[in-house]
Order: sequence, then structure tokens, then C-alpha cells
Amino acid sequence: MTAPYGSWSSPFSPASIAAAAPRIDGARFVGDEVWWGESVPAEGGRVAVRSSTGAVVLPAPWNARSRVHEYGGGAWTADHDGTLYFVDAADQRVRRMPRGGDPVPLTPPGPAHGGLRLQHGRLFAVREDLTSDPHRRGIVEIPLDGSAADDERALTVIVEGEGFYAHPALSPDGSRLAWVEWHAPRMPWQSAALVIADRDRRIAPATRAALQPEWTGDDELVYADDPSGRWALQRLRLGDGSGADGDRSEADVRAVSAARIDADTGYGLWVLGNRWFQPLDDGRIVAVRTNGRDDVVVVSPDGSARPLTLAADGHVSVDDVSGSRVLLSGSSSTSAPGVWAVDVDSGAVERIAGGTPADPAWMPTASVLLVDGPHGPVHAFAYAPRNPEHTAPDGELSPYVVFVHGGPTAHVTGASSAAVAFYTSRGIGVLDVNYGGSTGYGRAYRERLDGQWGVVDVDDVIAAARGLVDAGLADPARIAIRGGSAGGWTVLSALVRGGTFAAGISRYGVADLRMLAEHSHDFEAHYIEGLVGPLPEAEQLYVDRSPLTHADRIDVPVLLLQGGEDRVVPPAQSEAIRDALRSRDVEHEYVAYPTEGHGFRAAETIVDALERELAFLGRVFGFTPAP
Repeated sequence: MTAPYGSWSSPFSPASIAAAAPRIDGARFVGDEVWWGESVPAEGGRVAVRSSTGAVVLPAPWNARSRVHEYGGGAWTADHDGTLYFVDAADQRVRRMPRGGDPVPLTPPGPAHGGLRLQHGRLFAVREDLTSDPHRRGIVEIPLDGSAADDERALTVIVEGEGFYAHPALSPDGSRLAWVEWHAPRMPWQSAALVIADRDRRIAPATRAALQPEWTGDDELVYADDPSGRWALQRLRLGDGSGADGDRSEADVRAVSAARIDADTGYGLWVLGNRWFQPLDDGRIVAVRTNGRDDVVVVSPDGSARPLTLAADGHVSVDDVSGSRVLLSGSSSTSAPGVWAVDVDSGAVERIAGGTPADPAWMPTASVLLVDGPHGPVHAFAYAPRNPEHTAPDGELSPYVVFVHGGPTAHVTGASSAAVAFYTSRGIGVLDVNYGGSTGYGRAYRERLDGQWGVVDVDDVIAAARGLVDAGLADPARIAIRGGSAGGWTVLSALVRGGTFAAGISRYGVADLRMLAEHSHDFEAHYIEGLVGPLPEAEQLYVDRSPLTHADRIDVPVLLLQGGEDRVVPPAQSEAIRDALRSRDVEHEYVAYPTEGHGFRAAETIVDALERELAFLGRVFGFTPAP
């Protein structure tokens, strides 16, 4: 059937998108079962723990969600007998839940916990206390007998301070604990140290941006670092500390592979549960390598690598290992997000959860788009409209929506997504841009945004959009831009710039840098200094860069969507832009979802937001969406 772009009928309803968008939060081998964490949009986005037997291990109303560093992660773990340990979202206490039993608290009220690691029968967690002045964070060992539930003194404090901590890892003999720590004003992808508590010593070998220590023996561990500009695996061997110079005898560090690989084993440390590699008992390592998309490889002791053939190729986490089997969670360019068990010897792949193969008739394929921008090459993924039942009239060019990811130190991977198909199946193309500052392309690309937030990101999304037009793929008069959080900042900044985008959709976007700096939570308190400049010296730059300062330049329709309980980008940001647009009678719509935080989780919110976005684009671009 021939019909204008944007008006095509589609099987991807907002309700189906909400139901198809669970977030996977880690996976574990538990005896003969596999357990994984999964958000439940129909239950307000709570995170349940499920079993491969079909059972719901953690039922409602319990919600395995951490708020440490605001973004949480690592909110649950389990032993092989089926005892679950989890952080409940309501009070941030760690609880133990034996198989078939009820949850019992293990930590006292007050501090938040996350990044749980159960190793050799001992439970460790990252703890954050925002009631103290100054705020305190650290790593604690939690007794499993419940003795610390009412007596904080029963906790063993491994390390504590005003810095940030992640990835506690216990050596096999229990004598050493390793972790990663960093201190303001640096972010973990800029500078993070590997620290080892070794009996009465603390060993801190030279690192640049260390990630995820994992012990491969009592005196040896592997971690990721980026001394050459790409996160790569490093092997550290500990000595006895008796050498004359001290350093070489205490820590001998060597790259796992001598070859320089143009990919990253690592990512921005936003959440505490990600795992980019896992050692096997025989000395091999299963690792993720990212260069835009992800590859999963098996690294031999000699440093050579063999790729695994997998559906998972986006934001892959190597969650657990048992013998030659590994558990992977993540997204895919050919299927829905999921959990897979892979035998690295036979190559057998078992789909545990999600991972339903995408229908190529409906799901668009991501085409790599590389354009030249003012600051260098710009990486993006383009999704052309796709619908087996509709074609557009001859000569009509399709409208496009340019997606801008948040972070901004994050990236997109070209994964198959029902959220993208929601648009492409209706005849609206999508361009997903990894602007300068994104991860997945090395430190130099990541640092392109240093001091240039609001400049490089805007230049890059404009360059990518114009690349679509130059290639004859998009209608230059019908290109919108859509983003959330830091992506919302780029949306508003691009609309201020003008001339490229006919409309903008900002989800909980940053509008005023000074307001953001004033209200930022601890984890991001100094983030903006690296992206723009230090205060008060750079205050004028904060004013000049902020979209709110130049809201009088926005002359195209804007849709603003905001969570009422957002503590990362409070509602005042979107409300200020709303008021500025209202004062000038610029077409706009502002929608606040009272119970949502930073990112929409509830099914009813996801449905409403998508319905509003589609109706908004129809009004602006002149098409009538199909029912």
C-alpha cells in the first residue's frame, strides 16, 4: 500500500514497546538454574529476580535496586544453593532471602548499598552514607548471620572516605581485597586507581582509569586500564615487597595481549554491576571488545584471541562463569535484549531470557554512518523506514528523528530495538549519533568533549543530520531531534543554534548549567567542571552555553517530558524552558510524570510518552499517524 511517510500502520504499539523494554540487571549460575534481574514495567519498573525454571525468585513488592552513586547497579547476587542477597529500593538495606523463605535484613537502616559481591562465602558491598557531613562512601564486608542488621559495628569497614569506590574483589585465599577508587574532581573514566589491601599494606600500582579487578590466583589479578588510549586487559603479579626499590617487587604489571587492539574492554563506570570480562579456571579470559559495536572473544594465556559467534553485540556484560560456560547479558543488532549461556569450547549458545530474534521484515538494520564534522569524524547508526506493507509515494523523502544519547560519556551500539522500530515501521527514520565525547571509540574520542560540552556535541549531531541530507536519505525540512538527560541538553542547545531541526523532544533535559551544578548529586558534582570549566572562574561560560540563556532563539515546536522525582535533573530545568517558550508563544507541550525519576520505568509512562511523541511529530511534520 502506498501511503505518506509517518502514516503507515504498525504492529509496534506504545503498549507493546513498554512490555518489550525490560532492563536486564545481571545474571548468575545458581546450581542447575540461571537467575537474572529484570525490570517489570507493568509493576512500576521494579526489578524482579527470575529463574530459568520460570519461577519469580524475588516477587513483588520487593524491588532489587540500588541508589549508590545515584545510578546504582549490582543490587543482587546469589549463592549456588539459591540464597538471594539483594538491596531493596525502598530502604537500601541488604537482605538475605533463603530459597522458599522470607527476606531478612543484613544491614542497619540509613546508608545505601550496591555493587554486591559474594565471594568465597563472604559478602562485600559498596556503601554510601548521605546522612553524614561530609558524605561518606566505602567498601564493607557484611556478616551473613544478620548481626549487623541492628548493630553497625558488626560490619567490617574495608575502606571509607569522601571518594568513590567500586568492584571489590577477594583473592582466592581470602588474604587480599582489591577495588577501584577515584576522587573528585575526576570521573572514573578520566582517572581511577586500582588498590589492593594486602595484609598490613596498601598497594596501588600506577593506573590511568582502572576497571574491574578479578583474581586469577592468590598473587595475580587481571583488570582493565587504558594506558594506550584504549581500555585493555592488564595482568598484575604481586611480589613480597622486599625489593630495594619496592615497586617492581610489589606489583609487576603487563598487558595481557602484546598487540594493540583498536577496541575497548571497558566502559564508563556509571553503574556498579557491569562486567566486561571473566577469567576461566584454565587461564583463558572471556572479554568484550567495543569499537562502536561489541565483540566477545576468548583470550588465550598467550594473548591471542578467538571470537565467539553470538547475537549479543551491544552493551554486553559477562556476568558469570561456570566451567566453560559463561553468562552474557546485553542487547543485539539481530534480536531483543536478553541473557545467553555460552559454552566457549563447543560454541553452543542457549537463550535464557529475552533475545527473541528480530523479524527482518519489520526491524530496521543499523547502517554505519561516518561523516566529517568540524572536530573530526562523527560516528552514527542510521535506521531507514521499514514496513513490508507500505511504501511511500514516488519522490517523497522520509522524515527523520535524530536520537541523542545521555551521559554524555556513554554510547549507542546499533542494537535492534522495538523503540526504534516504533518510528521506522511508521515511516520515520532514526539516526542514532555517537557524538564526540561518547565511549566505545577510545580515550581521544571521549576527550573531544572536554571543556566543549554544548559545542562539540551540537556540532556533531548537526553534521550527522546534514550527512543524511547530503546522502539523499532525509527530507531536510522534516528532521527532529530527541534526547534525554545530557541528550536533552544537546537537543535544546541544537534548537538554540537553529537552522537544522524542525522540532525537538527533550526528556528530562538539562537547560541551565548553573542550576545543574547547584543541584548535582555527589557522583556528578564535578563532572560538569571537566565538560565546561571550574566554578566560579567559568561562570560566564556556564551562562553563555546554557540553552535557557538563549531560549529566545528557539523558534520551532518543543515537547518537554519530565519525571517529578528526578534528582539528577530536577523538574525546575524543564519548567524553566517551558516558561521561556510560553512567554514567547512558541509551540510547546510540557508533561510531568509525578512518580518518575531520572528515566521512565512505569509502563503507563512509557506508553503515554510515546503516544505524545508520535502525535507531536505528526502535527509538526504534517502527517496523520495511523491508529
